[in-house]
Amino acid sequence: MGKFSAMTSNPFDAARDTYRKIAANIALIMRGQEAATRHLLASLAAGGHVLLEDYPGTGKTTLAKALAKSIDAQFKRLQFTPDLLPSDILGVSIFDQRDQQFHFHEGPVFTNILLADEINRASPRTQSALLEAMGEGQVSVEGVRRNLSDLFFVIATQNPVEFRGTYPLPEAQMDRFAMQFTLGYVSAADEVAVLTAQEHNHPLDELKPVATLGDVIAMKEAVENVRISNELKRYVVDIVSATRAASGVQLGASPRASIALMKTAQAEALFAGADFVAPEQIQKLAVPVIAHRLVLEPQARFSGVTARGVVEDVLKKLTVPA
Repeated sequence: MGKFSAMTSNPFDAARDTYRKIAANIALIMRGQEAATRHLLASLAAGGHVLLEDYPGTGKTTLAKALAKSIDAQFKRLQFTPDLLPSDILGVSIFDQRDQQFHFHEGPVFTNILLADEINRASPRTQSALLEAMGEGQVSVEGVRRNLSDLFFVIATQNPVEFRGTYPLPEAQMDRFAMQFTLGYVSAADEVAVLTAQEHNHPLDELKPVATLGDVIAMKEAVENVRISNELKRYVVDIVSATRAASGVQLGASPRASIALMKTAQAEALFAGADFVAPEQIQKLAVPVIAHRLVLEPQARFSGVTARGVVEDVLKKLTVPA
């Protein structure tokens, strides 16, 4: 057991304790962002990745750093720019004159938590370097397959209002993110608290880890054992498949969305104190899990149709299992 491990024999209780400790630690830095923190940790516990899309200064990078500092694990940050190459992410072999051999130097992807800041500023070729890593937990470099850590979690950010010099993420890349959500602006009272906390120094500098890598892996294993009935599995599939036939949708969500919705709902149920999934957990996560995967028809976009609205309409129309 790690030095932060919960002293309990029940894996569900231990996993909830890990979640509460990390969430409480992040709350010391991120005021008024309880929902975003819960989404972030649900994706982490479900083995997915997260795309944070919001305006500058809302705390996207700070949230990622607060999570990384809360876990005694490896963290690397990579600023995406137009001149970034795939080798800058994956690594490269360099010839050593001393022994006359090539030695592989690992890139930032070889870590536990990777912050891909402003991911849409890199070229599509560089963005695609993350596809295999995010989807399969491995990378192929120079014909050699290299496995990543048991815990590999990507937090990518992008600015939704500045498009000059950016490259929109392709559908295949968007589909690799378990969730996409925003942070938004906090209340005036919370913003005052932020000002007070940073009056002398940044509270991130003082943040200490409250969980080990082993604790987080155990939390992921506990999530896998949260029960979900066949009726609710069908409900998940019905929600996702309904987006494919929805009016104004050019490309609906893939089966990968069904898997992500099931797994994040399992995590949400665990955090809520249950060992089984209920319909409300699925409904709560449907928009952040599915909406970013939809491609709308141009005419529908011009008419004001949104991916979020499509998913919300699907939820209203479908019968909820008893």
